[in-house]
Amino acid sequence: MAKPLTDQDKRKQISVRGLAGVENVADLKTNFNRHLHFTLVKDRNVATKRDYYFALANTVRDHLVGRWIRTQQHYYEKDPKRVYYLSLEFYMGRTLQNTMVNLALENACDEATYQLGLDMEELQDIEEDAGLGNGGLGRLAACFLDSMASLGLAAYGYGIRYEFGIFNQKIVSGWQQDDWLRYGNPWEKARPEYMRPVHFYGRVEHTAEGVQWVDTQVVLALPYDTPVPGYRNNIVNTMRLWSAKAPCDFNLKDFNVGGYIQAVLDRNLAENISRVLYPNDNFFEGKELRLKQEYFVVAATLQDIIRRFKASKFDKVREPLFVTCGLQVAIQLNDTHPALAIPELMRILVDTEKLSWEKAWDIVVRTCAYTNHTVLPEALERWPVDLFQNLLPRHLEIIYEINRRCLSSSPLFKDFYEVDPQKFQNKTNGITPRRWLVMCNPGLAEVIAERIGEDYIRDLDQLKRLLDFVDDDAFIRDVAKVKQENKMKFAAHLEEHYKVKINPNSMFDVQVKRIHEYKRQLLNCLHIITMYNRIKKEPNKSWTPRTVMIGGKAAPGYHTAKMIIKLITSIGDIVNNDPVVGDRLKVIFLENYRVTLAEKVIPASDLSEQISTAGTEASGTGNMKFMLNGALTIGTMDGANVEMAEEAGEENLFIFGMRVHDVEAVDKKGYDAMSYYNQIPELKQAMDQISGGYFSPTQPDLFKDLVNMLMHHDRFKVFADYEDYIKCQEKVSALYKNPKEWTKMVIHNIAGCGKFSSDRTISEYAREIWGMEPSLEKIAAPDDPR
Repeated sequence: MAKPLTDQDKRKQISVRGLAGVENVADLKTNFNRHLHFTLVKDRNVATKRDYYFALANTVRDHLVGRWIRTQQHYYEKDPKRVYYLSLEFYMGRTLQNTMVNLALENACDEATYQLGLDMEELQDIEEDAGLGNGGLGRLAACFLDSMASLGLAAYGYGIRYEFGIFNQKIVSGWQQDDWLRYGNPWEKARPEYMRPVHFYGRVEHTAEGVQWVDTQVVLALPYDTPVPGYRNNIVNTMRLWSAKAPCDFNLKDFNVGGYIQAVLDRNLAENISRVLYPNDNFFEGKELRLKQEYFVVAATLQDIIRRFKASKFDKVREPLFVTCGLQVAIQLNDTHPALAIPELMRILVDTEKLSWEKAWDIVVRTCAYTNHTVLPEALERWPVDLFQNLLPRHLEIIYEINRRCLSSSPLFKDFYEVDPQKFQNKTNGITPRRWLVMCNPGLAEVIAERIGEDYIRDLDQLKRLLDFVDDDAFIRDVAKVKQENKMKFAAHLEEHYKVKINPNSMFDVQVKRIHEYKRQLLNCLHIITMYNRIKKEPNKSWTPRTVMIGGKAAPGYHTAKMIIKLITSIGDIVNNDPVVGDRLKVIFLENYRVTLAEKVIPASDLSEQISTAGTEASGTGNMKFMLNGALTIGTMDGANVEMAEEAGEENLFIFGMRVHDVEAVDKKGYDAMSYYNQIPELKQAMDQISGGYFSPTQPDLFKDLVNMLMHHDRFKVFADYEDYIKCQEKVSALYKNPKEWTKMVIHNIAGCGKFSSDRTISEYAREIWGMEPSLEKIAAPDDPR
């Protein structure tokens, strides 16, 4: 009788992971040992697991390098239009497994490490998250880079190489920053030959020869390149991140000891520009350092773009220089942070290249495009004029001139649209199915591939074909089995890391996103308390068991968000230790939520909480990841939930609460939280428990600020949606008791995910904004003759 296959053996059979040929495995083992010996200068007697990770990473990187060089040669020879994606955040996560997926090396690497006596998952877990982003904005940028490479676009991502990325969240010990580079980064390559000067401060002189920005302070921008592989098309694009360096132009002989020390301190001050990521992507911080960061990345990047444009194969060196710029260059600004690209490009074209204002403005308009992700007022950047004038005096002049020429009406979207409607487009965001399905949920990826083939990985619209299997009992069983296996695995992870034993047959009810009032984690808390009170009241009733997981980071200076986390953990302390409740309700705060943890929790989730107040969320992509991985959504008609309901059918989501017009009506009438509190007994009971110290017995008034906010200053109207939310959750619990019908609804959701691929988003950007045509064509591999 054949021995049952282990999970690892099953994984090795998955076709979407690539084939493990004998030659491939032998080469990988040879190169692994070579890197261990020659790169890390270790042998197997003294090597650590981290050494083995670095040896494997360098081995996989070897497979990137030839493709990377070949891709750049291909772009030089063909001279296609290039797109430059400027973002202050790129939330890349880990690189090793994503690279193996896109190069079809996963099975071969699995087998090679197995033959070397090593555990692949252990090695993968050693890699630090490249946490160069706070949340959705940075993760979207990362998905976009993957899609640009997979669609054959000549694309470059530009940002800052923060020494300290998104902070690690320690609930007990407070907050600390994420020193992601402390062990080095095997994926990046420094390019000092392309270092660029960036100027600050100084003054402006208007002369007969033109305008000059003089007496400036200079900081050098040192680029580090990271390869971005497309999905099995041999294309490897580049993400270039700038690191700030002080110029080495002081003579030590000229300094006494005190002067030398001051010079070193000044160097540190200059290099602070790329030291730390601001810990919020949705809240404006009016600090000089932030403005410096934004100009630093823009100034260095534009110099690099112009250098590459001038150095391209075809002759653009005489008068027609920049005439073809709009035909050859597209610059996409990811939200407000890189918006200084507009005045900086004008400064370069007018002051340095000596173009007329009109010619320069025409180039800027044809070259640059801007994406706005949110209209929340606290996210829109405003700078004090004196700060701006001191730091960037020439740019302020240019901004005033743009304003004088173009913006006679008040600057609202509506006014801009009426003046220039063709400039406005809507693009629904998306996610890369390579990371958010093939990599993080290989079991589901394979179950799908068995029914409709593997082409859906590059054409997610093909998921619609799964509707043919919505009543297929075998497919329903397979989808449910994968979900249960993912839940068992994540339950073991939770037990190991959170010391909470949970029921893997319970509904995994998950809300993971930044902690913010508008995300309404407080509404979730009120539902948890209501469930708790109901179980306590009727302990013998047959309740649908739930494990509620909430995760996310609060900006260090955001007091309310920190108190929300404290409330969640305090509720968990009471609920999880109540013997009457048992395993029918558990509450877990997922500490240090990041890309790597998302890749574990999302495939295991049954219910995705997307409960922001209607009209406040941007497109959003977290909800798309849950949908693709087989979770059902409970949510308001906000953000991408609206389009998810259109694609999967509103009957296949749990939609509740006010619509945008209802919110507007409440605003007009005046939101009165006390009326809901007085009219809804279960809401009153929950609020009284919070305010009376039930969940904080040693500090009864601990949550007084939260209670006061909810009662008197709640911009996001939690109480107004409470009753409908509770009723909708009752429908969720009822359906979960019917596994077959639940899974059929899951299949409808997965089948409706096609629109939410970042490949579709980027194709729309390319065709409708950048004037480029995506291609699924492969270029020659490094070992193929050209």
